[in-house]
Amino acid sequence: MDHETHTHQHGAPAHQHEAPAGATWAVAVQATLHCLTGCAIGEVLGMVIGTGLGWGNLATTVLAIVLAFFFGYSLTLRGVLKAGMGFRAALRVALAADTLSIAVMELIDNGVIALWPDAMDAELVDLLFWASLAISLAIAFVVTVPVNKWMIGRGKGHAVVHQHHAH
Repeated sequence: MDHETHTHQHGAPAHQHEAPAGATWAVAVQATLHCLTGCAIGEVLGMVIGTGLGWGNLATTVLAIVLAFFFGYSLTLRGVLKAGMGFRAALRVALAADTLSIAVMELIDNGVIALWPDAMDAELVDLLFWASLAISLAIAFVVTVPVNKWMIGRGKGHAVVHQHHAH
């Protein structure tokens, strides 16, 4: 049977469901950069707010993680809504597209900062505060790219966003 004319159980041509063709390293890097943007905005804002207010490490980290998810989801939501999708459907797409990517990025990012000597106690005026934050986000990016490539290759993660023609 010719691959182009063969159909799945749902009657759709097989080639419409094949995500691996789009699972290039370039696509994974682009998806991860998108995720990194939202995570970095939330992470930096949370760390600056918590540290500036003199909050403890746990409260500051929780705020940074919550804001990272918020901004990560918001950027995807913005693109999908712009493509004409309704809010509830767009929210489902954002959750499906970004949850694992943001979670991995936050785990690595916060893990690096937690393990970095004195980074958790650095103040906003300390080079260590900014250097550890930048380096931890860079490490999180490198670790998250293969996760996103794997997910896109299975039609998950940012492949969900691309199915709706929104970036």
